Amino acid sequence: MEAKHIWVWLSRWNHCRGFGIQSPADYAFVRNVVNEHWPYYAYAWLGVGDSWLKRKLGLLYFRLANWRQPSTVIDRVGARCYLQAGCQRTLITQQACGGLEMAVVPVESDCLRLFTDCTKDSLVVVEGICRDWPAWRSILSDERVRVSFDLYYCGILMFDKKRFKQNYIINF
Repeated sequence: MEAKHIWVWLSRWNHCRGFGIQSPADYAFVRNVVNEHWPYYAYAWLGVGDSWLKRKLGLLYFRLANWRQPSTVIDRVGARCYLQAGCQRTLITQQACGGLEMAVVPVESDCLRLFTDCTKDSLVVVEGICRDWPAWRSILSDERVRVSFDLYYCGILMFDKKRFKQNYIINF
């Protein structure tokens, strides 16, 4: 791990393991999905040979797919093997087809267009937010985004309109 990544982790140490999250559902999501440290069945073979960051994000995508069990996922970052391992019945696609269940897109893409297909159960992961903070802030300012999790390397967006707008910073 490079010194920069250690600095990122240390600068976010007070956001470890769901500290400061008041919502029980959001706290459970962070503890049991985002920062889950118990080994899953596929960890031994998933991402062997990938860079540490690609594997770290890939295992997160695996846990998200395993938790959500979506029938379709839009994958624009090349995480197919991780997503498919998380939910084998998932159809991996490049485009939205009807209501969006889950998407993994780079920050450089026009992900705001995806939001028109989002429902209250949609989950969008935006990869690479640390490379383009202005784009990430623009995404967060969209009124359709209700709950967001800033993991530095990626962001997770939820769209339930019954929720108050909330942005969490997570040490991931």
